[in-house]
Amino acid sequence: MVTRQEKCKWCNANMFIPFNATTLTCQQCRSVTVLPPAISSNGTSHPSANTANSNINAARPYANTAESNINSGRPSANTTDSNINASHSSFNRAGSNINASRPSFNRADSNINASRPPAINTNSNGNSNTNAAPNIRTNVINAISAHRNSLWKSVAKVQQTVNKVQQVQSFLRAQAALVPPAQIRRRAVLCGVTYKGNPKALKGSINDVLSMKRFLIEKMEFPHSSIFVLTEDEKDPSRIPTKANIRAALRWLVQGCQAGDSLVFHYSGHGSRVRDQDGDELDGHDSALCPVDYEVEGRIIDDEINETIVRPLPRGATLLAIVDTCFSGTFLDLPYMCRVKGDGYYLWQDHRISHAYKGTNGGLAISLSACDDHQTSGDTTVFTGTSTGALTYSFIQTLEKDPKLTYGRVLIAMRDKVQGAQKTIGQKGSDTQMQDPQLSASEQFDIHAKLLVL
Repeated sequence: MVTRQEKCKWCNANMFIPFNATTLTCQQCRSVTVLPPAISSNGTSHPSANTANSNINAARPYANTAESNINSGRPSANTTDSNINASHSSFNRAGSNINASRPSFNRADSNINASRPPAINTNSNGNSNTNAAPNIRTNVINAISAHRNSLWKSVAKVQQTVNKVQQVQSFLRAQAALVPPAQIRRRAVLCGVTYKGNPKALKGSINDVLSMKRFLIEKMEFPHSSIFVLTEDEKDPSRIPTKANIRAALRWLVQGCQAGDSLVFHYSGHGSRVRDQDGDELDGHDSALCPVDYEVEGRIIDDEINETIVRPLPRGATLLAIVDTCFSGTFLDLPYMCRVKGDGYYLWQDHRISHAYKGTNGGLAISLSACDDHQTSGDTTVFTGTSTGALTYSFIQTLEKDPKLTYGRVLIAMRDKVQGAQKTIGQKGSDTQMQDPQLSASEQFDIHAKLLVL
């Protein structure tokens, strides 16, 4: 095969092509150059060239000689004016233009209009000229900027959502603050046992329950239906203060308890001490209440009371026990005892054993008891001329005068009333004959700052 050397007009690259080729496709810049007719070394065209008119039929190996028409063998060939009309293409001799199936080219301006993108030019040193190429750095910067703008828009939408959620939360808190107090559940179990027919019968226990019921309904606005009374005077057998009925009443007290609930347990009757069986008491003894049938069914010890009404108490709920009985200092088996001096100074004592949990489920349990674990209490007629428990009477009288008192003020006022009654009746002697109201709780707090709220 005969070849010749030509140079690309765009990148000046030299390459060898077929001798009779009319176009040059550069392997370096991929541009196309239209070539003049090839001239051999003896001054004549390649045998396949047209020396008369310098017209080249590149699509066929047939040349057009002077004043002659060549019929390629196909039918209907037209030789007039030395034009070759083939079934597949035509040529115009006058302008030496090639009209083929490929895109047309304008030789006058030496410009190529092709479907490919512009070629990359090189300078005389062979270095690429990248001005015509896409600016990659600019495109990357634009893409990053667009992505950043999209992120900022997303952040703005998230912030708008957060603002809306905060507005809804504020609205809900405001609505919650407007909930009427009547929607807060209040429950009370009032238990009074006189032990009729027993040599150790009490006279004031039922009076204590009736006084407490009147106080809760008239002063504290407890609903009638929310108060469960157990006394021997009740006609309903389920309201007699037996061991089984007291247990059922305690379960009812905390059943369905929720945040905001206020619970009251009041007991007036006999109390006792029994030897501790599980090693969870510092003094080795459990406090216990005595149901009306305790001689047959047995007592209810503080461990059971704690498990029934203290441990289930949920966060936000409050339980207040008023225990008017002997040996009642730790009647609810709460972990902290508050020792209060006459001048108001107080100290919390931890009564927990390492392995024993005596707290609540997040709520607050507080007990006001008639005396310490080693002290006794009893009925008295000093206050009204009728038998009543000293603790119950002093508690009601203190809050009726001022219902917005702190626990510290209430405890000190109750002590003053009880000690005044003891002096009146001449109760003097050993510590076991003295009555000193006590405060215990499931958690420590400032007794001079926290209000007693029922």
